[in-house]
Amino acid sequence: MTIPEKRKHRRVGFDRGVDAWIMSIDGTWRLTCKLRDASVEGARLVPSSLDKLKEKEFFLLLSSTGLAYRRCELAWINGDEIGVKFLRLKR
Repeated sequence: MTIPEKRKHRRVGFDRGVDAWIMSIDGTWRLTCKLRDASVEGARLVPSSLDKLKEKEFFLLLSSTGLAYRRCELAWINGDEIGVKFLRLKR
């Protein structure tokens, strides 16, 4: 029996993970990570370290130059994986 999906938005999975980076809001630190899956609202990541993730908000950089990014909020930590919620500008 399969467990029904409770998410509003479909997730796209990446078997090998996609190289990405987590960067502090002020740009003082950066970590490498693997993007495991993503949806419109968030993503599942495997960071190279959990030590720097005491910050609640940070940027997920999807390119090494930082031209493609999303502002994120840490949603959960489970072992070596984290879940992030993408933050949107309030209009």
